[in-house]
Amino acid sequence: MRSIFCVLDSVGCGALPDAALYGDAGSNTLRHTLIAAGNPALPQLQRLGLGNILHLESVPKEPDPLAHYGMMMLASPGKDTITGHWEMTGIRLERPFPLYPHGFPAELIATYEQNIGRKTLANIPASGTEIIAELGEEHLRTGCPIVYTSADSVFQVAAHEEVIPLADLYRFCQIARDLLQGAHRVARVIARPFIGTPGAFVRTANRHDYAVLPPEPNLLTILQNAGLPVRGIGKIGDIFCQVGISSSRPTRSNQDGLEALEGLLSEKEREGFYFLNLVDFDALFGHRNDPEGYAEALMRYDTFLPRLLVHLEPEDRLIIVADHGCDPTMPGTDHSREYVPLLIYQRGRRGVDLGVRSSLADLAASECLLRGCPLPLHGEPIAGY
Repeated sequence: MRSIFCVLDSVGCGALPDAALYGDAGSNTLRHTLIAAGNPALPQLQRLGLGNILHLESVPKEPDPLAHYGMMMLASPGKDTITGHWEMTGIRLERPFPLYPHGFPAELIATYEQNIGRKTLANIPASGTEIIAELGEEHLRTGCPIVYTSADSVFQVAAHEEVIPLADLYRFCQIARDLLQGAHRVARVIARPFIGTPGAFVRTANRHDYAVLPPEPNLLTILQNAGLPVRGIGKIGDIFCQVGISSSRPTRSNQDGLEALEGLLSEKEREGFYFLNLVDFDALFGHRNDPEGYAEALMRYDTFLPRLLVHLEPEDRLIIVADHGCDPTMPGTDHSREYVPLLIYQRGRRGVDLGVRSSLADLAASECLLRGCPLPLHGEPIAGY
C-alpha cells in the first residue's frame, strides 16, 4: 500500500483555544478566504467531506462523504512550518523555537558578518517582498546581504543573484545555520535570492531552507528503517534536512508539486510513503494578504484532485491536512494558530466523522500502526485510519 500526506500549507480552519496568546483570536483561514473571494465552490473537496468539518457557505455538508473527516490541533507550542510538519511525524516540541521581534542581537550579527566577510543590511522583522523593495537598491550598491526575520523562527538572507551568486548565498546561509545554536537555535535559515532592477525586484524559485535536524525516531526514519521508500516532494527535504527521506523532489509551485506526485503515483511502485508540501497557499497568498489569490489556488487544487485519485489503488490512502493557518484577511502577515482540516480518503470506503484530534502526531501513530512498525514517541492512532 501507499500513503500520501498532502499538506496544504497554512490552510487552517479556525482559531485554537490558545490562539489569543499568539495574537490570532478569530482567525479562520479557510472560511475567511472563501468569504472574501465571493464563496467559490470546491466540488471535489466537498465530495470528500470538507464541508462536514466546518461551516462553509459554498462547500455544503456531504450526506455520504468519500473520506473520513475531522479537525486536528497542534499540541506543540508555536505556529511555524517545522513545528507542524514535525508533529505530523510524531515529534512534539516542549518549547517553541526562538523569535526575534526586534531583530537579532548585535553581537550575533557582528559574529555573522565576521564569518561571511561582509557587512549586512536591515536586521529587522519584515515582509520578504517589502524588504527587497526597500533595500534592494542599497544591496546592489554595497553588495551587503539583507538579513531579516519574521513572526516565525527564521533567519533569512536575501541577495540579488547577480550580486551574490547562489553558491555564495547558500554558503552564507550554511554559516548562519552553524552559528545559530543553543539559545539562538532558530527553526530555519532561509536563502531568499531575487533578481530584477530597482522598482521591479522579484524573488526567484531558488529559495533554500536550512532547518534544524529533526529528533529521532520519527515517522520518516521508522518507515525507512522498515525498508519502505519515503518520497519527499516540495520543501519536505529541507524541513527534515533529508533525514529519513529516500528521495527528494524540490518544486517551484503547487502545480509543479501536484504533477510531481502524479508522476510518482503513476509509476509501478506499489509500496511507500509520499510526503508533499504545497507552499503557494502560504508563501504567495497568506503572507501577502491576498484572499482572492488564495481562493484561486484552492480552486486549482480542487480541480487537480481527480488526477490524483485515479492513480490510487484500493489499499492506498490520501491524507489531506495542513500545518497551521495564515489567514489573509487578518491584520499582519503572520501565520495564525489554528485547527487544521483532516481528510483521509481510501477508495470504496465510506467516510466517518473523526472529530477533533488533540495532536497532529496522531497521523504518525496511525501510519505506523497500519504498517506494523514501532510507534513514534507521541500520538494516538486514529480508529479506522
